[in-house]
Amino acid sequence: MDLSNAMWRKSSWSSGDGGTCVEMASNLPGIVAVRDSKNPQGPALVFPVHQWRAFLLSAKTGEV
Repeated sequence: MDLSNAMWRKSSWSSGDGGTCVEMASNLPGIVAVRDSKNPQGPALVFPVHQWRAFLLSAKTGEV
C-alpha cells in the first residue's frame, strides 16, 4: 500500500522521553494508518476508517 502521501501526526498520549510513540495518518481515502514514530521507515498498520472508529470507541468506553 502506498503511504507516501500520508501526513503523520503523533498521538497526544505518546511520551516525550522517546518511549511510547504512536503516529497516525488519517488523510488517506478510506483508511487510517498507524506506525511507530521511532521507526518511520518501518511497517505501518492500515485499517478501514470504520474499523478504526470502532476501535477508538471501544477504547474510550473501556472495552479494549
